[in-house]
Amino acid sequence: MALGRETPRQRMIGILYLVLLALLALNVPDSILDAFKNINNSLETSKSNVSTAVQQLFTAFENTKLKEEPERAKPIYDKAKKAQAIIGELNQYIGSLKEEFVKQGGGYDEEKGDLAQRENEDISPNLMINEKKGTALKDKINTTRTKLLALLTPEEQKMVSFSLEAKDPEKSVNGKKSWEEINFGSGTPLTAAMTILTKIQTDAQNAESDVVKIILGKMDQAVVNLDKFAAVAVAPTSYLVQGQPYKAEVFLTASDSKSEPAISVNGSSLQVVDGKGVYSVNTSREGIFTWTGVVKVKQTDGSYKEYRTPQQTYQVARPSAVVSPDKMNVLYIGVNNPISVSAPGTPTDKVHVNLSGGGGSISSAGAGKYNVKVSSPGTARISVSAEVAPGKTQTLSSTEFRVKRIPDPIAKFAGKTGGSMATVALKAQNALFAKLDNFDFDASFRVTKFTMIIAKPRADAIVLSTSGGQLSSSMSSALNGIVPGTRVIFDNIVAVGPDGTPRQLNAVALTAN
Repeated sequence: MALGRETPRQRMIGILYLVLLALLALNVPDSILDAFKNINNSLETSKSNVSTAVQQLFTAFENTKLKEEPERAKPIYDKAKKAQAIIGELNQYIGSLKEEFVKQGGGYDEEKGDLAQRENEDISPNLMINEKKGTALKDKINTTRTKLLALLTPEEQKMVSFSLEAKDPEKSVNGKKSWEEINFGSGTPLTAAMTILTKIQTDAQNAESDVVKIILGKMDQAVVNLDKFAAVAVAPTSYLVQGQPYKAEVFLTASDSKSEPAISVNGSSLQVVDGKGVYSVNTSREGIFTWTGVVKVKQTDGSYKEYRTPQQTYQVARPSAVVSPDKMNVLYIGVNNPISVSAPGTPTDKVHVNLSGGGGSISSAGAGKYNVKVSSPGTARISVSAEVAPGKTQTLSSTEFRVKRIPDPIAKFAGKTGGSMATVALKAQNALFAKLDNFDFDASFRVTKFTMIIAKPRADAIVLSTSGGQLSSSMSSALNGIVPGTRVIFDNIVAVGPDGTPRQLNAVALTAN
């Protein structure tokens, strides 16, 4: 903070001032004293300009903010006035020192435009060192600096950097060890001491300007009056499976019921009531959805300050019910046994289905659908688990199924299992079939062998056998020779289905008519 935010002109004056101090030690001529006079005049002009600028700030504030928002502006205005008063006290004290310099220095010489005894090197050391007024000035400067900074918050203090400070040097300068000795000690002509006092006043005026600007600038900050408070509990989800921990944040919120912030979700504006917006959306589609809320607060300069909520996620699931019949949990060998698995509240990609027992396997058929294949009779168990948290899997259910063979099919010839049939219709057939009626799975059987017996009236029976389901040529010839009243019997029928097991089927007995 000691470096100061000085203009290039002020920095140049400061450098010249140091140079002139050094030259004074060499008993330089009147031209150096004239330079001090010029620097003092320049500092006086700069001090006057800064003072005018500060007063203009107060005037503008009084004519606008103080009239438009008196309740809010008055405390800010009073604090800024306090800063002005603090600097005023220091300026008044320095002014009294200047008057003493003028009095003891014989007044002003109109021809020189400077103190009559400007070259006098005894007045300043006597008044400021011997009478300790330099020490008193140092204390007042540092006290003023402390009081000014006390008007600002720690964050605001970081924004200012003024040179109003009186510090003793770390090392002696030309044998002088204190601030007051360096600035007003022996060898300091009266005009130089006067210039130093003017410089301190200029530093004070710049410090006042910095602090007043920050204090009055608070009116341009958006103000939210928190007048409504509520206890709120927020949980990531309200749908849990057994064993999954339930977590929620509980905290106090505050809102400004009189403010009208602009609130939107995913770009769509919300209606604001009592400073709050309510987000509502229909759930006509299944899936996982995300949204982010944006709250925009209008600043006094017309701009908006934006606040964003963390991304929120919710899941929409189809209403579902799971029915598990106790006596129908059956898996059939040799066919795809389709099953559906759902875990409401859990994404399908987090659900895992496993099969144990039955000598089979399970594979996904997409969207919660699975195909189960088994190979040995007995029992099998289907387990459903889900990833309820990163790296944590939990079993949701485990269901036991009976594993059975597919029922035996029924042998049919010309679509019939027995009875009478027209002679012509019998002769037109060429194969025996095995059909599985009233079975929900796609399971087909093929006849691997059978025997055909033809018994004509008053004739010996003809017995023929073949492999496969087609009639052999000899069977076709024998069948073409039947007459009404002939008995045609298919026996010793064997068929094989999806499980590869030979099945002995029923005999088919037909009578030609």
